[in-house]
Amino acid sequence: MEITLIILGVVVVGAVVIIGMYNSLIRLKNRVDEAWSDIDVQLKRRYDLIPNLVETVKGYAGHEKATLESVTKARSQAMAAQESGDAKQQAAAENMLSSTLKSIFALSENYPDLKANTNFLELQRELSDTENKIQASRRFYNGNVRDFNTKLEVFPTNIIGNILGFKSREYFEIEDEKERDNVKVKF
Repeated sequence: MEITLIILGVVVVGAVVIIGMYNSLIRLKNRVDEAWSDIDVQLKRRYDLIPNLVETVKGYAGHEKATLESVTKARSQAMAAQESGDAKQQAAAENMLSSTLKSIFALSENYPDLKANTNFLELQRELSDTENKIQASRRFYNGNVRDFNTKLEVFPTNIIGNILGFKSREYFEIEDEKERDNVKVKF
């Protein structure tokens, strides 16, 4: 009788431990999904702002067609990558879009009328704000991915996670090594 109670106690404790591990993995997985959703919301906002920005710039710098087309193309590629759900592919496309957006703002330096246009300035401010929110969302996502992946790698959760089919997530990282270099400023 005592042996039966001991075995039953071990089974109950084991079940409670497994349930606890499972629930903690689910909580972390949901946080990662929420963080990814935050990135999607900010990217959608950026995608919505870009056509307005391009149209504003067209009015002042219409002969800068190649720059405007590259921004439009990068936006389309980023939107397609977003639908794929692949973090690496999306990060690469978003980094390309960020680079092409910088070229639009550099264009404004050559066109004083554009630089003074209130619509352009407001769009530039909103886009800058959105870029900051995207960066914050990426950091939030990467922090949650770190926590989730760590939980999946530590013993004994790694055993339970593998048995239950949990997979580690990829970080949202810079793909272009040049973007990691320090910016050189010359006066």
